[in-house]
Amino acid sequence: MTGFSLSPRLEADSVFVTDWPLSQVRLMDDQRFPWLILVPRRAGLEEWTELTRADAHQLSDEIARAGEALTQLYKPTKVNIGALGNIVRQMHVHVIARFETDAAWPGPVWGQGARLPYEAAARERLCGDLKARLDPRP
Repeated sequence: MTGFSLSPRLEADSVFVTDWPLSQVRLMDDQRFPWLILVPRRAGLEEWTELTRADAHQLSDEIARAGEALTQLYKPTKVNIGALGNIVRQMHVHVIARFETDAAWPGPVWGQGARLPYEAAARERLCGDLKARLDPRP
């Protein structure tokens, strides 16, 4: 994990929740959509195809784990998974709980209005709830 640094854009738009074996898990600071971002802690990583086989398997497991946590917490209609990288080049994966009633349904969440940040207390509470679900139990 030597040399890893988080993109300033990801840091500005999301908040730290926890670290997993490969990825830093972050909450997108937009209360319109329950949305996790997984950022593999590998220096200079931009593309999925640059992952080692072991890291690709680990990331796949972490994506499934994030999706399961969002499903348990929110009971969404659908869980969307995306890794675009057109704006932020640093490799990251979006795991988003979607509902037929959300502001962007059935289209993608990108480009749908302005981000609506959580109020500080709500964000802290949600991060705590997510951390409890995402961290392994002793």
